[in-house]
Amino acid sequence: MPSPSFRQYLLLAFLLIAAVLTAAAMQGLAVLEDFASRSRGAAGDALRLSRVVQLLGERAVDMTRSARQYRLLGEPALFERFVASRAEAVEAIDGLGSLVTIDLAPILPSLRDWRQSAGRVEALLSAAGDEDALFAELSRLAAVGGVVSGAVREAIEAHNQSLFDALDANRARVASQVSAAVLVSILLAIAFGAWLVRSLSRLEKAIVALGDGYSDRPVKVGGPRDLRQVGERLEWLRERLNELESDRVRVLRHVSHELKTPLAAMREGVSLLDDRVLGPLVEPQREVVAILKHNCATLQTRIEALLGVNAAAFDARRLSFGRIEPVALLRSVVEEQALQIQQRRLEVSVEGQADAIEVDIQKVSLMLSNLLANAIAFSPEGSLIRLIANRKGKRLRLDCIDEGPGVEPEEAERIFDPFFRGSLQPEGRENGTGIGLSIVREYAHAHGGSVVLVPASLGCHFRIELPYDR
Repeated sequence: MPSPSFRQYLLLAFLLIAAVLTAAAMQGLAVLEDFASRSRGAAGDALRLSRVVQLLGERAVDMTRSARQYRLLGEPALFERFVASRAEAVEAIDGLGSLVTIDLAPILPSLRDWRQSAGRVEALLSAAGDEDALFAELSRLAAVGGVVSGAVREAIEAHNQSLFDALDANRARVASQVSAAVLVSILLAIAFGAWLVRSLSRLEKAIVALGDGYSDRPVKVGGPRDLRQVGERLEWLRERLNELESDRVRVLRHVSHELKTPLAAMREGVSLLDDRVLGPLVEPQREVVAILKHNCATLQTRIEALLGVNAAAFDARRLSFGRIEPVALLRSVVEEQALQIQQRRLEVSVEGQADAIEVDIQKVSLMLSNLLANAIAFSPEGSLIRLIANRKGKRLRLDCIDEGPGVEPEEAERIFDPFFRGSLQPEGRENGTGIGLSIVREYAHAHGGSVVLVPASLGCHFRIELPYDR
């Protein structure tokens, strides 16, 4: 059975979290429903109990009136009304046995006293007993009715208090359950998130490593099935890139060998002819030999430039960072080319101020050296070359400004292409290989920066921008 995919794991995480939160919600709902049911039952029982107390009070008044009238008038109908009122009150008391929510234990003694007192009144009426005793018992019946009313009120209040206590306890329990559910949900989210993000992080690191040229590190990605499959495809891609890189290096090596070997023989033969080893040459022959010698040297330069461009493109992917002061770096580049500057009688100024930056010092130094070398070669004698370092936001700006012939506007987009040389060349300068600016661009992009030709009314203005935060 195949292992679950990323989406399935994600769905499982959502379902687990939803199940935990749903269980907490259902528990809270059950507690709420139980409290509501008990509250409804208690309200109904309290209403019935209040009606019974009211009925006892009304019947006690009827019984007292009927008893007094019967004692005075002696009408049997009055006695029957007394008996009926007492029977109705006793029936109401007997009906309290069906109450289920309110505890009747505190009320039962007073209800029993009321029934006994009503019975004694009936007995005194039936036996035509002492009138004082009858009136005393009637007064006692009214007093017992008050006791019953107070006992009922206390029982209802006690039951209401027990409901509030239960509500507080249930609220605390529900709060703890919800807190626990939220905590479990957070832990589940963190656990699943960390596990899934770790796999995605490995995948991202593998892609970045491939982009940076670290193709010697095997790609290993764990986690869900589909992410592992992506990792396997990246490992295949890494091996394929290694094969292509090996083929490229091998082709360049073969091309270099296949071109340099016959070229060396040609140059040796031309040198022999130029040195008159095989005899004197007439003027037309010397011209042909000079052309051959020049073209052999040009071809040698082109081959070496081709190898240099490929080496620079490969080397740009491997950076070794160090901290450097930009202005100090500019000064060191100027000192390295001090002899060429003196020969051209040029003035070079280092300006600006910028914070230290983490870069590959060797490669940034080579970038600046290439720009300065171009500026020296193209600047007229006695002119000024300005090197400026400034910080702009989160980026370092390194500017090289000369007073040379500049670049034609239509050539500005191609000036950084390998082997491209602008049409505005100074007189007496031997044409270069056209790879210096392309190397500058490769190294700038490797740092996450850029190099651009800034429009200028005089000369060339090249600007390198490097990020402070990588």
